[in-house]
Amino acid sequence: MVRKITNLSALIGAARGDKTVDLVLRNTQLINVFSGEIYQTDVAIDNGVVVGIGSDYRGQQEEDLKGLYLSPGFIDSHVHIESSMVTVPRFARAVVARGTTSVICDPHEIANVLGLEGLRFMIDSSQGVPLNVFFMLPSCVPATGLETSGAALSAKDLAPFINHPQVLGLAEMMNFPGVVNADPDVMEKLALGSNKRLDGHAPGLSGLALCAYVASGIASDHECTSIAEAKEKMRVGMYIMLREGTAAKNLSDLMPLVTLENERRCLLVTDDRHPNDILEEGHIDFLVRTAIKKGMPPLSAIRMATLNAAEYFRIDRTGAIAPGYFADLVAFDSLTDIQPRRVYKDGQLIALDGQSLLPALDNQTITAKNSVNIGTLRQEDFLIAALGHRARIIGLGKHQLYTEEFVTEPTIKNDYVISDTKQDLLKITVVERHKGSGRRGIGLVRGFGLQRGALAASVAHDSHNIIAIGADDESIYRAVTKVAEMQGGIVATNGDKVEAALELSIAGLMSNQPIEKVSADMNELKRASGRLGCALEDPFMTMSFLALPVIPKLKITDRGLVDVTKFALVDLFVTD
Repeated sequence: MVRKITNLSALIGAARGDKTVDLVLRNTQLINVFSGEIYQTDVAIDNGVVVGIGSDYRGQQEEDLKGLYLSPGFIDSHVHIESSMVTVPRFARAVVARGTTSVICDPHEIANVLGLEGLRFMIDSSQGVPLNVFFMLPSCVPATGLETSGAALSAKDLAPFINHPQVLGLAEMMNFPGVVNADPDVMEKLALGSNKRLDGHAPGLSGLALCAYVASGIASDHECTSIAEAKEKMRVGMYIMLREGTAAKNLSDLMPLVTLENERRCLLVTDDRHPNDILEEGHIDFLVRTAIKKGMPPLSAIRMATLNAAEYFRIDRTGAIAPGYFADLVAFDSLTDIQPRRVYKDGQLIALDGQSLLPALDNQTITAKNSVNIGTLRQEDFLIAALGHRARIIGLGKHQLYTEEFVTEPTIKNDYVISDTKQDLLKITVVERHKGSGRRGIGLVRGFGLQRGALAASVAHDSHNIIAIGADDESIYRAVTKVAEMQGGIVATNGDKVEAALELSIAGLMSNQPIEKVSADMNELKRASGRLGCALEDPFMTMSFLALPVIPKLKITDRGLVDVTKFALVDLFVTD
């Protein structure tokens, strides 16, 4: 997958015009991300590499692009491929059709389930796909000690992978208290990646703590939600990743940050994007298109999705159209409404008008299965004994991973707290699924709007225990046990009836089905959740982040409620 120039003399000769090259693209409007210009010219390609610009080259094959704009292929600077819910080959086939030719992925989702086996699975899966798949090694497996994961990875565990040609550094360092306090285990991991890139993850970090975090060598952040936060981080040297995923949507809020003076410090990322959004809206092309429609200069948006990413991650010969650069290209006919018309990977046409020209890519042997073990579970296990009259409530944030903490009086019946749809107070639970311990955290959440039934999934960031939200205990119990029966997946239930389901038997995170089938099943799940009363755009992605105890304020894991600002477990009931 990692490309190298194998015959430099031949490349120079082709650039010199000594031979008829493999391909010449005539009559392009070349987007030059170096000079900031767009101009008409031809592009010569040989052996998968751009060898020259101009009309003097002759090709064995020549294509007249008739004035199409020609851009470097798009780069996603931070993505968890597992969130597409399909394997790497199926993900690749979908995103290259939308102009993405390189991704920098953090496989910490599957690593939290299967450890090094999961990391190897993702690297092995990326071989031979028509997409440059680079990796950042998971830095926080588990993310915290406040949850149960399927594995724990130390610096010693990660060390054999750091010099792999596809590995560019250390992925998002979520344990910012560990960095700020110079925790020895964290210091070992930072030292491991010190000669490569260290990515950050520090929501809300400011002042002296931020300075300490950045002093460690961590150079980026994708968790900014306000201009003030992003500007402070940029001022101390961080690259700012503008994110537009399925649950977390920060692009519009952060766009005013980007100016002609600082755009070279900005990148575009999807982070977590469901298959529906990839197929219906797009991938990085959607972010570029959206930024331009909201007023960003086209060259700035394109540069953030190409050259900026390649230079930040130190990916040679990528991110631009110039002699000696690999011929990863995307052509479109409008700068104001970018829709990929032609996509080239290593000089080969692989997608036309948003449709892949590639055959089905997934013939790999799947080994990452049988990862769900919840032990013995009863419906009575979801009862909440009323140990007080005031309880902490998780409150959803709109299009953000942040949550609020409310304190209110829950509804109590026969000495037990029950879901109350009139108050929009629903039970939420996380059931440990790696070791069969039977451990579960139970709390209350506001903002889902379910009137009946339950939703459950084995996708629950980052430890991926089974999370469920429901209006009654029977529905919750059925949803959780159905997920376990499928060895992972997503479910909507109403009482004992399964309204819709998607099987994710690869680590409880991914399917080996085509992305179109997974997307169709997800759409049916969303329709089912709507019938149950939920009005959220994507309740399952939103639900999955309620178990992530590294983003404030109040979250839940299999060990209970977590006050993220204190990095501590707290009781459901407030006694003061």
